[in-house]
Amino acid sequence: MNLSQEDWASRLAEDANAVILDVRTEDEWQEGIIPGAVLNDIYKGQGFVYRLEELDKSKNYYVYCKAGGRSAQACSIMQQMGFETTYNLEGGMMHWEGDVVAPD
Repeated sequence: MNLSQEDWASRLAEDANAVILDVRTEDEWQEGIIPGAVLNDIYKGQGFVYRLEELDKSKNYYVYCKAGGRSAQACSIMQQMGFETTYNLEGGMMHWEGDVVAPD
């Protein structure tokens, strides 16, 4: 499901079962992340799929990239794999107005 920046952030803030998934590249990740995000670069192809298989499908996934395209693709792949709840951040990091932190 595609969500506006406001809807994505407000749902995330109230969701105790949330996982934030960043599907950008390592270089993009180093530029700053949404707090609490985990990295799984969609450009890794089969490696991306392997990492998805390790995730808990009962969680709610809040997915973002730089502009919203890769994260929409990631949500589609995740739904095909049996993930029930995925939220794509429309506009991605380019339009994100929430907190941004350096990755650990």
